[in-house]
Amino acid sequence: MTIVVGYVPKPEGRAALRAAVEEADLRDQPLYVLNTSRGDAYVDPTFAPAEDLAEVRRILEESGVPFELEQRVGGRDGADEVVAAADRLGASLIVIGLRRRTATGKLIFGSAAQRILLDASCQVLAVKAGEADGPG
Repeated sequence: MTIVVGYVPKPEGRAALRAAVEEADLRDQPLYVLNTSRGDAYVDPTFAPAEDLAEVRRILEESGVPFELEQRVGGRDGADEVVAAADRLGASLIVIGLRRRTATGKLIFGSAAQRILLDASCQVLAVKAGEADGPG
């Protein structure tokens, strides 16, 4: 089995990565880290730049946890990509980061985290960012 983490270059993404590494080590399972962009905008704050991915790779290599790191452009949105990857890999767990949103914000824009929680066929661990995860 595998643990899937949806990574974004924000504090909630760093928190998800940290928690996923801990879970992968605890469960003795490999980690699949996915960063996506639909590619339909010139600037996508969820798409990790090369230097950020290099830092993620360094963290993963230092952890000693077996991993695969993938960055996808085009296709479905991030929530759909994470759920599809978990299904494809037969994941035991999906790890996602949460950010605080107002009730109005959730109503108007929806929530990728909510869609993952509802659509995933495996357990989902949702974590909040802390001070160690840095500024957004």
